[in-house]
Amino acid sequence: MQKAKIVIIILITVLVAGNVCFVTLFFMNRADLQKYKEEVVVQKTNDNVLSFADLFIDKVLLGQGSVNFEDRLSLENAVRDIKDKEIFSNWEMFTKSQNDRESQTAVGNLLKLLFAKVAN
Repeated sequence: MQKAKIVIIILITVLVAGNVCFVTLFFMNRADLQKYKEEVVVQKTNDNVLSFADLFIDKVLLGQGSVNFEDRLSLENAVRDIKDKEIFSNWEMFTKSQNDRESQTAVGNLLKLLFAKVAN
């Protein structure tokens, strides 16, 4: 009878130790998963920023003449997909500029901000 109690105590100890190890691993993996989720969000934002920057350069800076409605709509949707208030406010400053000097300043500020966002 004494041997049975010792075996049961050893078995319970091993099971409790195993559960402690599994719980520890679970929380360590959970923290890693959260870090990876945050990195995916940053990467997606960077992809959206670069996509918008590419479209902006192609349609606005390298475009011939004025930007047509479809291109303006594509640019507007692309900048909204970024979901960054600072970038969107710079975009609005560009779209509301009244003269060439304001447009050039707004373009410079917008591109500078876009590249700064990707660099971080």
